[in-house]
Amino acid sequence: MSTFSYEQLHGFARAIFIKMGSNEQDALTAANTLLSADLRGVDSHGVARLSGYVRLWEKERINATPSIKVVHETPSTATVDGDAGLGLVVAPFAMKLAIEKAKVAGTGWVAVKNSNHYGIAGYHSMMALEHDMIGMSMTNASPLVSPTFSKERLLGTNPIAVAIPANEEPPFVGDFATTPAANGKLEVLQRKGEDAPLGWIQDKEGKGTTNSHGVKEGGAWMPLGGTREHGSHKGYILGSVVDIFSAVLSGANYGPWAPPFVSYLEPAENPPGEGLGHFFGAMRVDAFRPANDFKNHMDNWIRRFRNSEPTDPNQPVVIPGDPERAMEKERMANGINLLEPVEKDLKALAEKFGVDF
Repeated sequence: MSTFSYEQLHGFARAIFIKMGSNEQDALTAANTLLSADLRGVDSHGVARLSGYVRLWEKERINATPSIKVVHETPSTATVDGDAGLGLVVAPFAMKLAIEKAKVAGTGWVAVKNSNHYGIAGYHSMMALEHDMIGMSMTNASPLVSPTFSKERLLGTNPIAVAIPANEEPPFVGDFATTPAANGKLEVLQRKGEDAPLGWIQDKEGKGTTNSHGVKEGGAWMPLGGTREHGSHKGYILGSVVDIFSAVLSGANYGPWAPPFVSYLEPAENPPGEGLGHFFGAMRVDAFRPANDFKNHMDNWIRRFRNSEPTDPNQPVVIPGDPERAMEKERMANGINLLEPVEKDLKALAEKFGVDF
């Protein structure tokens, strides 16, 4: 395992996106989005994904020079066509549009079609914070998840993120998959040669397994909750809501037709929509009450929850966003550790494109 600075990895990712054909601004946006995952400790969605984006580009499933367009619009809503661009670029465009609409109408809602994997959901929702807005972000994803009681893979890990500003306290940032973990976490276990916890995945017969390669071998992710007895039907509902908001609403592909992230799997035949879908929301706090009043009460809310009595004195209660914020501070100071397989992938990209690593 080697350690690299944020600046090293950011510069490398930006150089690779430029080699793919992205212009300077899009390459910068894509690198900012991608590296935010590594900084926040979501290693599965950071530079570990870079070679995957390159492979999709080589298969002509990612357009490095998209013409992103608004194809339907009202004062507070819009639908965006991402022109098969990098989701790392399309999503920030759409979130900025939601924020601009919220400035005028109080709230802004933007659905996206014809996009690709957009990195971590939290990055996009957090864009609203500096405007005293609440941000929401969600996306559908490759169909790897079986509904409760099913063997078929019909949903993605379909994350949801909500970012809420406070005053003196750091913001509340909830960013979670609607499965027990993000798919990239399984990829990390595979690279380490470790088992998955029971309740994450099921084998091709629909029985729970700890084999971290179970999904590759014909199994599926379980919804959040794992089994029906542990509330998997609720995870199934959450994942379905994300799929409908992100794809049915926008005109993207939904359910089993969502295009896979891995390049060796071809998109489903006769898809009902275009590309992958996302959904974004921005809500001006002062559309509901004075912003300072709200943020002061958010401070109070955060302090009360953080100071609640812990079950273990060695593990204090945390607020959503606390662990990621601590990780970002640590990694900016001390660097980002890369697993050997990830470093090997990046070195291969460096050789392929003639970029220093």
